Amino acid sequence: MYNNPYMTPYNNNYGQQSLNDRIDNQIAQLNQMKEQLKNNQQPAINQTFQLAPLNNGQMKFVNTIEDVNKEIVYTDTPFFSKNMSVVWIKNSKGEIKTYELNEIVPRDEKDIKIEFLQAQIEELRKEMKRNEPDDDVNEPVAKPTESKKSSDVSTVSKPKTKSE
Repeated sequence: MYNNPYMTPYNNNYGQQSLNDRIDNQIAQLNQMKEQLKNNQQPAINQTFQLAPLNNGQMKFVNTIEDVNKEIVYTDTPFFSKNMSVVWIKNSKGEIKTYELNEIVPRDEKDIKIEFLQAQIEELRKEMKRNEPDDDVNEPVAKPTESKKSSDVSTVSKPKTKSE
């Protein structure tokens, strides 16, 4: 107790007051340093890193499968041939699946009727070729059976030309 210069047995109040003043001064200095740090602080820096390009829903056009092999993808990506007949789907592992594309053309009743009639014409042509007599065969030719005429199809006669 005698070694402390502020706490003397003769002046105990003075020593206590002096100690309190020193503590108050240090607290004031710390508060002042805090304020300086707040004023000198830089604003927080927010950075966003984009490590891989995002190609969600993006399709690419290529010429061959070699072009597909060269491309680096991070998600399932479709690659279409220039004429839209083939599609390759490449995943992030590098695996490639190949698909063939066919256009689906909507048909109405008239188109269906035309296709049906064309098929009938082809069938009749085949029948006619089967029933034609062969020149090499000496057997008598069997009479072709008469076929019913469809009421839906009208018969059109060939116009006569001048040379006939």
